[in-house]
Amino acid sequence: MFIAMNRFIINEGQETAFEDVWRNRDSSLKEVPGFQTFHLLKGPKNKETGQTLYASHTVWESHDNFVDWTNSENFRNAHKNAGNNKGMYAGHPNFEGFEAVLDA
Repeated sequence: MFIAMNRFIINEGQETAFEDVWRNRDSSLKEVPGFQTFHLLKGPKNKETGQTLYASHTVWESHDNFVDWTNSENFRNAHKNAGNNKGMYAGHPNFEGFEAVLDA
């Protein structure tokens, strides 16, 4: 199993717009071999900056399935409008990938 996460810092007041981008986009993930599940996670708000932490979390059958998706037309289509929302983000997303070493 492989878990792919992107962490996003979202500017104050942009939380609903950010969530709507994810709700309304057609990722076609369910059509991709090896895809298992997706979650958009909302974390804490930074009291000093007002920015909110989010993470996208996908579970894949294998790392190879994830890499295949990142090289696919589905991936390009799902991310084609990402540049239109720059005012939402306080910087670039931070990717983190994890191989499962223990399943209980």
